[in-house]
Amino acid sequence: MRATCSACAARPSTSGSEAVRFSPPHVTPIRHASWPSHPASPLRPARGWRLKAQPRKPGEASFFFYDAHFKNDAVKILPGEYFVDSEDILIMTTLGSCIAACLWDRNAHIGGMNHFMLPDGAGNGLDSGRYGSYAMELLINELLKRGATRATLEAKVFGGGQVISGMSTMNVGERNTSFVLDYLKTERIPVVSKDVMDVYPRKVCFLPHCGKAMVKRLSPTNPEALAAQDRAAAQKVVPPASGAGSVDLF
Repeated sequence: MRATCSACAARPSTSGSEAVRFSPPHVTPIRHASWPSHPASPLRPARGWRLKAQPRKPGEASFFFYDAHFKNDAVKILPGEYFVDSEDILIMTTLGSCIAACLWDRNAHIGGMNHFMLPDGAGNGLDSGRYGSYAMELLINELLKRGATRATLEAKVFGGGQVISGMSTMNVGERNTSFVLDYLKTERIPVVSKDVMDVYPRKVCFLPHCGKAMVKRLSPTNPEALAAQDRAAAQKVVPPASGAGSVDLF
């Protein structure tokens, strides 16, 4: 019998993009003293420390924490990073004009997420994951190494918002969205759902074991961190060459 990830089992059964409202989750970094004493999950601290202790490849996310809302281990993806796993860990990120592509193998039950800032660029070895052309290749190759098959991959795409007013003449979010959709079409990886563009920042949560994704549209009032992130991305473009909201399940 195939295992069911605990975060999926804990959620009400929904389909499509049905909205479910909940209070903003509280995030607690992994510390032994602050870990909730939960009799049903005595091994969670051990798994948390094991994840933190494992050596990481260049560009692989490494910020692990315990999400108190979902009562599950989680990893945060920063710009230029990716993460692939087959366990019931939560993969999370926050997006402005950036894109997160969530890929999942429906047969192998393994998935991953990346977070890129621009479609393409002359990135060096340290920041090339910030560019979509490299970030997509990195994510797909890691999935294939871990047992996925290209023919059974499917994608969910999020982000590409115009979260900074006055950037319409150089809309990074629109360019990112066009790039990732064209890339996936070329690679023949079907996009089964997406929530892209518009003016909203987004918080994304992906469950790599069961392929479920959740996105929360944040207040379009330009959170400072996202605004700074998007301005940095805009400065690298060479033509032509976090609020309340609902959670949608994908």
